[in-house]
Amino acid sequence: MQVVRKIEGMQEISDRLRQEDKRIGFVPTMGYLHEGHLSLVRKAKDLCDSVVVSIFVNPTQFGPGEDFERYPRDEEGDKSKLEQEGVDFLFIPEIRDMYLLGYQTYVDVTEVSKGLCGDFRPGHFRGVATVVAKLFNLVKPHVAIFGEKDYQQLLVIKRMAKDLNFDIEIIPGRTVREEDGIAMSSRNTYLSPEARKKATVLYRSLRKGKELFDSGERDVSTLSQTIRKEIESEEDVTLQYVEIRDAETLERIERVNRPAAIAVAAIIGSVRLIDNIIIGRDQG
Repeated sequence: MQVVRKIEGMQEISDRLRQEDKRIGFVPTMGYLHEGHLSLVRKAKDLCDSVVVSIFVNPTQFGPGEDFERYPRDEEGDKSKLEQEGVDFLFIPEIRDMYLLGYQTYVDVTEVSKGLCGDFRPGHFRGVATVVAKLFNLVKPHVAIFGEKDYQQLLVIKRMAKDLNFDIEIIPGRTVREEDGIAMSSRNTYLSPEARKKATVLYRSLRKGKELFDSGERDVSTLSQTIRKEIESEEDVTLQYVEIRDAETLERIERVNRPAAIAVAAIIGSVRLIDNIIIGRDQG
């Protein structure tokens, strides 16, 4: 695996791979890699000739008081995991190179970023869209893989790629979960043992909503109330939202007549966690 730190070096490699008719797969990350990330890497390897993974803790997607400085980092551990997966290139750019002095250009996906996490993290998706657009221009992939765990982010990227005519196929990867059902996330490391137990209520509530849907319930209000009641039954869990939105557009719906995303967010201890489940689609 070749580690690339300079923007120019990544561009030269991407140009060479394309000249050699190599299909480039790209998995952008913020590091501190877990099995969820590695599942995306394996998907990229299955689909492409060369795989690039980036590690970049992007400052523009963190708001005031968020965890940019203490976001978990483990470059050597990440390198080892990616080498074992057979990744070809690891791109680790510097902040000063990604955002030059006087930087003032941003990408704003206006509608898909509204609501859900967009309400609780103002400016977050502008930062995400901006850095991903920049990484696309540097890595020049044919395929980019994003996890469904961050479902709103996935749709923001898909909308941006379509609107800005990126010739890149955006492919989702299913959420990978711990044995207790918690969606794998780098931020899980913040959870105390007690908070970790409480955090299982998120997936438990989503499963309860899906079971109600599978039994024939289609009313969004009824489904939402059931999920909300389950989460609020757990002490010391502060619910931020329960939303059921169209799975393709994230538009509000009143009845589930096509695939929909049930999304939840809550603060457990001092840790903000999100999770989701898709209902009404083939689960294969």
